Amino acid sequence: MFDAAFSYGSYEDELRQLIHLYKYAGIQTLARPLGRLLIAALPREARFDAIVPMPLHWMKAWRRGFNQSELLAREVSRFWNVPVRKRLVRRVRATSVQAGLTSAERRVNVRNAFRAHTAVAGKRILLVDDVMTTGATGGACAAALKSAGAAYVTFLTLARVDRRPVAAVPHQTDTVFLPESMVLGSQ
Repeated sequence: MFDAAFSYGSYEDELRQLIHLYKYAGIQTLARPLGRLLIAALPREARFDAIVPMPLHWMKAWRRGFNQSELLAREVSRFWNVPVRKRLVRRVRATSVQAGLTSAERRVNVRNAFRAHTAVAGKRILLVDDVMTTGATGGACAAALKSAGAAYVTFLTLARVDRRPVAAVPHQTDTVFLPESMVLGSQ
């Protein structure tokens, strides 16, 4: 399991729409502005030896055409001046789609799906992904990193899904304004 987790915001509204455009519509130019959001989510005093993007199974990467987490990790790397080391961990088996699975089913689905290189031994790793739902995928990847000797794993995502029942979530009445360049449908 990871030692710390940071997310820029909640997986809803405009942020959710931007992530969908980036990840599913293949608008890779969103990597830079979304990367800036990731950078804002990390405490300035944090220190890392390597940045590791969440690996995709080779078949999924081939179908999608890119690994969204790798592009985000590169943006964070530019700012933090820490190398992206995508080969330190790999997905060794394809997993079922996580959507629609319970938390327990998600953990079973990703169990033993990752293998980490022993070069992570003693290192502080920043693991980057786009969305954390239950933390099962990040936890499984972090467990592989820890098994290979990583000293500390921080999990960084753009958004986190709030899985509390609707009645438990405080009602928000504030309006969120995005810069015009980030508003969907703007030229």
